[in-house]
Amino acid sequence: MPTSARHIVTIVTVALAGCGLAGCGTIAAGVSDAIPAAIGGMPADVPPRPGTAKYDEYMRERERKRLLPASERGEETKPAPSSQDAAR
Repeated sequence: MPTSARHIVTIVTVALAGCGLAGCGTIAAGVSDAIPAAIGGMPADVPPRPGTAKYDEYMRERERKRLLPASERGEETKPAPSSQDAAR
């Protein structure tokens, strides 16, 4: 049976529609991690994605810091001054 242009268009359409339903979003999520922040990618200080080994380590460290008394926490946990505070 010869392949016609209609068959090719139908196959491509079904493949693209299936990609949206079947999880090509997970592929796009992985690719977006490689985009530099300067052109719209994720900033360097974004926490790791859930389900990764780094995420589990990040959550353990976050819980450890949460349980420390406020006087023992490092400077990185203090909120940055807002622009209104700097103007005063």
